Amino acid sequence: MAEKGNVLRGDPRLEKLRWSRRLSLTSRILFVNVLPLVLLGGGVLYLDSYRKQLLDERFKLALVEAQITAEALAGATPQRQDALLIQIGKEQRLRIRVYGPEGNLESDSFQLAPPSFDLPEASEVDRADFAYRMDRWFDRVVGAPALPDYREPELDEAAAWPELVRAREESLTQIVLRDAPDGTHVINAAAPVGLDGDTLMITRNPADITQSVREARTNVALVVLLFLLVSTLLSFFLAQTIVRPLRELVQAAVRVRQGRDRQVEVPRLPDRRDEIGMLARAISDMTGALRHRIDAVESFAADVAHEIKNPLASLRSATESLGKVDDPELRAQLLDIATHDVRRIDRLVTEISDASRIDAEMSRTEFERVDMEELLRNTVASREARGENRDRKLTVEVDEANHCVAGVGMRLERVIENLLDNAVSFSPEGGAIDARLVRREGRVVLTVCDEGPGIPEEKREKVFHRFHSDRPEGEDFGNHSGLGLAIGRTIAEAHEGTLHVERRRDGGSGACFVLDLPAAR
Repeated sequence: MAEKGNVLRGDPRLEKLRWSRRLSLTSRILFVNVLPLVLLGGGVLYLDSYRKQLLDERFKLALVEAQITAEALAGATPQRQDALLIQIGKEQRLRIRVYGPEGNLESDSFQLAPPSFDLPEASEVDRADFAYRMDRWFDRVVGAPALPDYREPELDEAAAWPELVRAREESLTQIVLRDAPDGTHVINAAAPVGLDGDTLMITRNPADITQSVREARTNVALVVLLFLLVSTLLSFFLAQTIVRPLRELVQAAVRVRQGRDRQVEVPRLPDRRDEIGMLARAISDMTGALRHRIDAVESFAADVAHEIKNPLASLRSATESLGKVDDPELRAQLLDIATHDVRRIDRLVTEISDASRIDAEMSRTEFERVDMEELLRNTVASREARGENRDRKLTVEVDEANHCVAGVGMRLERVIENLLDNAVSFSPEGGAIDARLVRREGRVVLTVCDEGPGIPEEKREKVFHRFHSDRPEGEDFGNHSGLGLAIGRTIAEAHEGTLHVERRRDGGSGACFVLDLPAAR
C-alpha cells in the first residue's frame, strides 16, 4: 500500500527539488558540466593576460633603465662609470655590462660587486619539479611562443649577444626576452653609450613575475577544484532529480502493465516544465488513451456478441423448425427468415470487420489531396445510377471556393455514402435531401439535411454509438447494422475533423449531419 500511495500521490521527497523543475534537463546538465571548464578556461586566459601585462611593464622599465643608464655613463670617467654600475645594479637588482667600440667587455657590475641575483645552471635545475612542469604546460595551453634559452657565452663579447649587435648597428635600444634554466624570464636591454662606440647591456631576472603567476595559478586551481567538487555534488543532485521521478513513472507503468489496479494513475508531474515532466504527461496521456481503447474494445466485443446473437438465435430456430414442418408455405417462410438472417449476419460481420480496422488503417495511410466537390458529385451521380436514392429528390449546392482536403478519398466517400443512406432512410417518399458544401475559415464543411422526423437533442450523440439502430417505421428490420454513423465519425476524427448532427436552420422538420474537415494547405 505504501508503494501504491507513492505512485498515486507522487514521491514527497521530490517537493525538495521544486526549484529544479523550471529548467530543462539539457540546461542543467550543460551548466553543471561546463561551469568548471569555463572557470578553468577563464582562469588560464586571465593568467596569460596577467603575465603579459607584467612583462610589458618590465619591458618598458628595462627600456627606460637602459636609456637612463646610458645617458648617465656617457662622458663619465672610468672610476665614475664603475661606481654607477655598482650603485644602479645594486638598487635595481640588475646586471650591467659595458662593451667597448671593439666589442670587448670593459666593465661588469657582477665583477665589481656581489651579484644582485643568481641564475642557476641548467644542470642544477630539476625539470621534474611540479612548478617547472606546470609552467611548461601553461605555456603550451595558452600557445605562448617558444623563447630562446638564456646562456652565458664562453667568451663574453658584444658579438655573442644579438641585441647588442643590433643596438650597435642601429644606434637604438634593443630588448630581448629569454627563458632562464629554472623557468623564470630574463630581460636583456642593449643601448648605445655616447658617441664613442661603447654599448651597454642590462640584464634583469624578474623572478617575482613567475612567482606571482604561480601564486595566481594556485588560487585559480583551488577555485576550479572547489567548483569541481560543487559540480560533482550538483551532478549527484541532478541525478536524483532525474532518477526519482523516472523510478516513480516506472512503478506506475509496471502496475498498469500488470493490470492489478485499474485506479492507478501515472503521475503527470504538472509542476515540472522539463523533459521529465513532458515524459510523465505523455505517458499519462498514453495510458489514458490505452485504457480508453481497451474499454472500447471490450464494449465493442460485448456489442458484437449481442448483435450477432439475435440473428443467430433466429437462424437456429428457423433451421431447427424446417425439419418439423411439412406445410410448403410455412417452410418457404422459414427459408425466407433463414436467408434474411444469413444476410443480416453477413452484413454485420462485414461492417464489424470494417469498423475494427479503420483506426489501424488510417494511422498507416498517407493522406492525399482530395477534392470534396468532385467526390460529392461523383458519389451522388453513382447513387442515382444505381437507384439508391429511390424517389427522394437530392440536390447539391456548392460555393465557388476551393474544397480540397488532405485525406483518403475512399474513406471520405464512405462517410458521404453513410450520410446519404441515412438521409434517404429517414426522408419521406418524395422528400428532399439537400447536400451543401462550403468553405469557411480554413475548413471544408459538408451539410446533409433531410425532411425526416429529426433527432431530439438528447439523442444526438447516441446516434453515433456503435450498433445504435433507431430506424424509421416501415423499413425492414435488420437492413442496417447501426455502425454507419459510428464509422463515419471515426473516419472524420482520423482526418482531424468532426461529424455531428444539428437541427435544420430553416426550422423545418428533419436533421442535418455536418462533416467538418480542415482544408488542405
